[in-house]
Amino acid sequence: MIPQGHFARSLRLRRLHHHTPSGLMVTPLDHSISDGPVVPRNSSIDTLAQQLAAAGVDAIVVHKGSLRHIRPERLAGMSLIVHLNASTGQAPDPDAKYLVTEVEEALRLGADAVSVHVNLGSDDERRQIADLGRVSDACDRWNLPLMAMVYPRGPRIHEPHHPELVAHAVTIAADLGADLVKTVFPGSLPDLMALTAACPVPVLLAGGPPRATEEGLLGFVSEAVAGGALGVAMGRSIFQSADPQRTAARVARLVHRLPDAPGGASAETVEGADTVGHVTRGHQHDGQQTVLA
Repeated sequence: MIPQGHFARSLRLRRLHHHTPSGLMVTPLDHSISDGPVVPRNSSIDTLAQQLAAAGVDAIVVHKGSLRHIRPERLAGMSLIVHLNASTGQAPDPDAKYLVTEVEEALRLGADAVSVHVNLGSDDERRQIADLGRVSDACDRWNLPLMAMVYPRGPRIHEPHHPELVAHAVTIAADLGADLVKTVFPGSLPDLMALTAACPVPVLLAGGPPRATEEGLLGFVSEAVAGGALGVAMGRSIFQSADPQRTAARVARLVHRLPDAPGGASAETVEGADTVGHVTRGHQHDGQQTVLA
């Protein structure tokens, strides 16, 4: 299928997939502004980036200043997504996100894509949606892929995983021009399948807080894939684990539809493989096929 839209944007979208076009694993490391350091003790963000690349992660999400502390060679086989807005957990309204850099600056830094966070239902929702629209316009001018992170989150949101709210969140992302949308699990596998079938752009599920066990984490990833999600955008469950590289490798193999390595050990992902292994392949709607052609 011939990709829709500008060739350069379609090319950059395809380049986000370093292992297989049928799955995408993103590890956000942008929590550093909202929550504090993301780097494991006695390590560095450069070492963490090296481990994630070796594990088969397709892309990391970082703020602009983090790039001063990551060697360029870490990103030879892993894409760079620069996060454009932020807030801190210490603010009067932690859900109020505001832009801290621009698309042009991200391009200057070598970004393969940019991301913007919107909290649907927050007191500051108006500003965040307007910012997403402006960023989308700039991405159109520069043909740069845009990932929108849209969550139902705010004082009037009592059921953040309600399927109707999650469907509203992904619709905002698609209607304002995002190429990918990261959002929360909508409560059940049938609801996820309905969400991904209806959404015109590929969906990545947010990893959320770390699970009690690795088996629970991998079960969540398997369900995401079975429900038609393109993959996951998983941060805390990776960098807060006892062995980030091993955990990331196991998640990446599920997302890339590869059988797990013997004993769950970290192993390199086979380039270009498109094997299901023991994971049920999720359905891919036309929006995913078009974007990834």
